[in-house]
Amino acid sequence: MKKVAVVFNGGTISMKVDEKIKAAVPSLSGEDIMAMVTGIPEYAQIENYTFSNLPSPHMTPELMLKLSNLVQGLLDREDINGVVLTHGTDTLEETAYFLDLTLKTNKPVVVTGAMRSSDELGYDGPFNLATSICTAISEAAQNRGVLVCFNGELHSAKEVTKENSMALNAFSTPNFGPIGIVDNNKVIFYRNSPESIHIKINNVKKEVALIKCVAGMNSDFIDFAINNGYSGIVIEALGRGNVTPLMALGIKRAIEKNIPVVIVSRCFEGRVFESYGYEGGGKNIREYGAIFGDVLTGQKARIKLLIAINYGFNMKEIRQMFECGVYEVKKLNKTLHITV
Repeated sequence: MKKVAVVFNGGTISMKVDEKIKAAVPSLSGEDIMAMVTGIPEYAQIENYTFSNLPSPHMTPELMLKLSNLVQGLLDREDINGVVLTHGTDTLEETAYFLDLTLKTNKPVVVTGAMRSSDELGYDGPFNLATSICTAISEAAQNRGVLVCFNGELHSAKEVTKENSMALNAFSTPNFGPIGIVDNNKVIFYRNSPESIHIKINNVKKEVALIKCVAGMNSDFIDFAINNGYSGIVIEALGRGNVTPLMALGIKRAIEKNIPVVIVSRCFEGRVFESYGYEGGGKNIREYGAIFGDVLTGQKARIKLLIAINYGFNMKEIRQMFECGVYEVKKLNKTLHITV
């Protein structure tokens, strides 16, 4: 029988409503949660580990790195066939993507959680945990990078985002849809997972700012990031990758100071492209040296840039990471010192 390591890391799945304050707080241990998941001994042996009991907003890149190191150690064991992690939903996609970029394994890694606390009607934690374990023991889930499992759907950590603040199917994959489902304990994939790059880092001391563009915005936040030692900036730009004229000047100043600026769209779907040549248009800021982040969300682009900068990549190498396809990146391995 296959063995799965289940790493508990807080979030709503581990919460109950405190009657004094009338709000959900961390309350359940990993053993408490697993006791609600019925029938699993028929499918897999389980080893429980507790990493933290933190709410999702308390996660930091430093904790993500520690979690990555813990999970890599488990994956390196011959007797472990896969790993499942619980996580709060608010920052789940960021941690999942961090793990996808930093773990090196062919074994399934599945991140899950719950949208309802344990004493709410329709508590979804046990179901999500059960389907995640089914995924972790599935041969079909191997070599797919980190997966996110919610409400019976499977998503790639490279693509998934939280699109709803309260629904049980809060997670979705813009542009493409889920890569698979778990139906009657069977894991079914409908398309291939995007290929991954893997970068091993030792620290996350350098910080990356995430700034959203809105109508009439100036460069105050960009200048703040420049003047306060941020090592990179991600801009959630308008539409196809456009910003206001005053923001364009701030982007130029940052790049002149050798601070990489990655452009993504604040739109839910679609990719950025140098379609417009006016002041602040995508072509204009690309000529300044901005890097385009394709279909990545702002939060994912920040995680990717954070890892690249803390590894020590230069501006050219960071551009290759964001703008080259995986097959092109394979040819650049000697330059980037990464594995694909």
